[in-house]
Amino acid sequence: MKIESGEHYPYAVELQSVSKHYAGVPPVEALRDVSLKVKKGEFIGIVGASGSGKSTLLHVVGTLTRPTFGSVFIDGTDTAGLSDGDLSGIRSRNIGFVFQDFFLLGGFSAAQNVENGLLYAGISKSERAIKASEMLDRVGLSHRKGHTPNEMSGGEQQRVAIARALVNDPAFLLADEPTGNLDDENTKIISELIFNIATKYQKSLCLVTHDANLAKRCDRIMKIENGTVV
Repeated sequence: MKIESGEHYPYAVELQSVSKHYAGVPPVEALRDVSLKVKKGEFIGIVGASGSGKSTLLHVVGTLTRPTFGSVFIDGTDTAGLSDGDLSGIRSRNIGFVFQDFFLLGGFSAAQNVENGLLYAGISKSERAIKASEMLDRVGLSHRKGHTPNEMSGGEQQRVAIARALVNDPAFLLADEPTGNLDDENTKIISELIFNIATKYQKSLCLVTHDANLAKRCDRIMKIENGTVV
């Protein structure tokens, strides 16, 4: 179901009274009645202590995890009831992910890792290669396209991950502690890259971070405590 056409719908993502519970004794309430609207082109920083529910929220926003209760709308489309295949399609078209741990495939070149971001895009292998090469140029890795992850620094690996996240021109970018495994120099480089690219290409950005300086660069900061927005 669409609540409004994507062309006129003002939000990249909208959560309505979302809760996420995990079975156990006692059960874990990772999110409790969270509502959130992220406008197209808006940057939102998500902060909170470890275990507060930040990453769970990001996974729900990115449709990697289905909520126990509530509704998640991606560009006006209600994701409830969609098949796993349909959700994969929405992620491929609308969402780019950048994680703290890079999640690059060892033994594959930088270019091949970026091409993997286009596997569900329905385009030819030759076109995937062209798009991957262009995106690596944009993140300053034109000289490292043939290198594998173990031949690159942490900062270079994160740039490959950013290129992979953006190669299919998604509507918004989800970044979960993207500088958490980097030294100070690379933290500065990667944070500048994320904000500059998101601004230049008019992407929405949901950024989970412990870095107060990064959060302050967002249009809005949302704090999570015990699974609840405060």
